[in-house]
Amino acid sequence: MSYAIARLKKLKRGNISGSASHTARERETPNADPTQKNIRFIGSLGSEERLEDLVLAKIAEHEQRRKIRTDAVYCVELLLSASPSYFRPNCPTQAGYYDPQKLDDWLEATKEWLADEYGSRIVRAELHLDEATPHIHAYFVPLDDEGQLRCNHFFDGRQKIHEFQDSYYNTMRLIGLERGIKGSRAKHQDIKDFYRIVEQGRDLEVDELSAAQLKAKAADRDRANQRKQEMEATAKALALENEQLRQRIEQLEKDNQQLRKLTEWSTDLVLDDVAWELGLWRKGNEWIGRNHIINIDGSQFTDFGNGSSLDGNSAIDLVKHVNKCNQTAAIAWIGERFGEVGAKRAAMAHAQKVAAVVIQTESAPQFTLPVEDKANWSGVEHYLKEKRGIPSDCVQMLHNQGLVYADSKANVVFVMRDLEGNTKGAFLEGTANKFSGYELGTVRRDSWFYFTLGKKPSEKTSTAVVSFSPIDAISVAMLEYQVKGIPENRTVYMAVDDTSSLPVERLRNVTHVQVAFSQPTMARAVRQLLPHSTQLKCETGDWNTQLVNFSRQLQQRYSQQNNQELEL
Repeated sequence: MSYAIARLKKLKRGNISGSASHTARERETPNADPTQKNIRFIGSLGSEERLEDLVLAKIAEHEQRRKIRTDAVYCVELLLSASPSYFRPNCPTQAGYYDPQKLDDWLEATKEWLADEYGSRIVRAELHLDEATPHIHAYFVPLDDEGQLRCNHFFDGRQKIHEFQDSYYNTMRLIGLERGIKGSRAKHQDIKDFYRIVEQGRDLEVDELSAAQLKAKAADRDRANQRKQEMEATAKALALENEQLRQRIEQLEKDNQQLRKLTEWSTDLVLDDVAWELGLWRKGNEWIGRNHIINIDGSQFTDFGNGSSLDGNSAIDLVKHVNKCNQTAAIAWIGERFGEVGAKRAAMAHAQKVAAVVIQTESAPQFTLPVEDKANWSGVEHYLKEKRGIPSDCVQMLHNQGLVYADSKANVVFVMRDLEGNTKGAFLEGTANKFSGYELGTVRRDSWFYFTLGKKPSEKTSTAVVSFSPIDAISVAMLEYQVKGIPENRTVYMAVDDTSSLPVERLRNVTHVQVAFSQPTMARAVRQLLPHSTQLKCETGDWNTQLVNFSRQLQQRYSQQNNQELEL
């Protein structure tokens, strides 16, 4: 088994010349064969090119934001190789020999890795063939993406050293090399120790495997298998998600086709074609026949026959006018002459034009509140206090503000307003039966029953409590009031029975939003729309039941206190 080998050595400025003199063979190297020629493939071979000058020139290309420390790492020497058994698989102990094809494959893969990983920050790289095993010395100037000299950014700690070796292995595995033991507790071999490999021509990483290392490697394989299983599960999940996405895209394409067809069908028939089918004939710019003199301009037509003028703006209008028939007969005639698609196009275009005219000329009816019946107020007031457990002063406050009153059927009317205070609806609740519902014409999407409490009414609202119904909103407010008193800050209590009518944009600007829904589904939906909101927990089935129970407990407590005082 052959391994990819990657080592590094950090060089301060004073160490650069010594390293260069060794790798450039500027001093005697006892274990080197002088008959073998080394190959420098990055950097020139000129003796005048000093490694230190190359490093300083590369650093000078980028303006350093801070002063370089005297003990800074200016350069990192990378030593890259493989097990001797890779270069000479048939005779791994024959130092100095290598298979030329194996060498070429490894050299090209290493060159590609250096270019991809470090690019122009490699200022010199040299292939050594004069020792027992081929290896490369490459000098890397550790400049980060912003051009700052930061060696720790690349090689600080075991994790980053592992990442450096992983990166080299991921390229070397393409030519059949294995990775050494990742995470082994054995001391990492630096460049100095590495020379035992190239001098002695043996697989140091294999020979020095201890039982503990083998066990660690087995554990690594187990983790790798587990990781593989996790990746396969992730791949299956992604495949399922992609399939669902593909189906969604297909559905969207079908919807777009239907939309395009709908757009085509909403285009009216050409009025000139309709006039021709009606038996009229063209004379200049007009269509005449049967006492008609019809001028057609796009989708508009005007008949100047019989000494008067009549206008229309659709194929159906033209057929009704010339054939003197109603709309149903006109559509049937168009279907006979232009087919079902033609009839649908004409009908849809006609309907759109009629709708446009209505919108432009007619005003929608405005909401009208149910008429107040003051004679029924005492019964409604009694219902709210006794049946619903709402304190008398709260009922009176809401009534005085015009937010709660009685109608002619003794229903409780809860007035709904938009956020500017304009009345746009009402929610009714029966006092003598279980009737409840919205008054006809209520604008549910843009109006709510709400009221505010707080000691500082002039301040901006800082808290909002959102609940399901007007009774719930009042109940939550009164529970808090009876426990804590009037809120210190301005607080709005609002009834919202569906997320479709939730005023999301306005509530996002409220600092504290409390969700008071006893229905879990509704509560989750609101909290998804308002992530900064918090949930109020209802201890009973609904907030009004909780208020009624609490009011009864208070009443019992007061009665007990009064009885004790009488006994004294």
